[in-house]
Amino acid sequence: MLLIGLTGSLATGKSTVSSILASPPHSLPIIDADLLARKVVEPGTPGYRKILAHFLPTTPDLLLPPPPPPPSPSPHPHQQPQHHQPRPLNRAALGRRIFGSTPSRVRDRKTLNRIVHPAVRWEIFKSILYYYIRGHWAVVLDIPLLYDSGLDIFCPVVIMVAASPATQMQRLRARDPHLSAEEARDRVASQGGVEGKVRRTEARGRGRGWVVWNEGGRGELREMVGEVVRGVDGGGRRRGWWAWVCWVVVPVGVGLGVWEVGRGWWERRRWERMERGEREGGKGKGE
Repeated sequence: MLLIGLTGSLATGKSTVSSILASPPHSLPIIDADLLARKVVEPGTPGYRKILAHFLPTTPDLLLPPPPPPPSPSPHPHQQPQHHQPRPLNRAALGRRIFGSTPSRVRDRKTLNRIVHPAVRWEIFKSILYYYIRGHWAVVLDIPLLYDSGLDIFCPVVIMVAASPATQMQRLRARDPHLSAEEARDRVASQGGVEGKVRRTEARGRGRGWVVWNEGGRGELREMVGEVVRGVDGGGRRRGWWAWVCWVVVPVGVGLGVWEVGRGWWERRRWERMERGEREGGKGKGE
């Protein structure tokens, strides 16, 4: 089974591409990391308790206000006391703590990631296993921070959805009008610049890294996504007899998976060396 990494930055249109991939004629299963990130911090989960332990003492509005109590019937001597449900996280308040470039916000963002990311990875693994057992030829991992999380090494194919910074700001302010210009800039910056992700995706090479520039309408975007899927599928080769061999003969599928992970790890190390060389070259020119 092929793992297709889908990534992008805030307000580039990644969710729209995800919905196109999930719809006919592609009908690919989607593992949405954002939805899983919400699931693992629902009230009562270990992630929820860890977030409260770290952030609640310094964030009084971390939890949403309790709902109004229901109308109480006439008192009854044998009536059992009501047990209040845990209050959900106030995501807006938590966002104000972690979005931004100040040292304290960067530190808080790293702390939150250490709480959430391991739980999300476990949910992703369970979902991948579920779709593998059901015999799907490919599954899409919709992960905004695909490269930052290191999960790109598990994806033989990465699709990067890109847009200009001006387009990002315009879409974000239209979608979330309550955000100030500064808050919108902080949120866009928190997921990294588009340019770096585009370069990294293109560096994966032909057939392994695809960049979709989303500056037009949905119809144009649908056509570009269709071209990408046809290129990834190789004219039906990936979902043909070879896909069935990898599914039926488990050692073949496992061996191919190990090979792809090793190749992804090597690509990651190559990119890191390229970045290090560029930084050192820039310092040399500055001196």
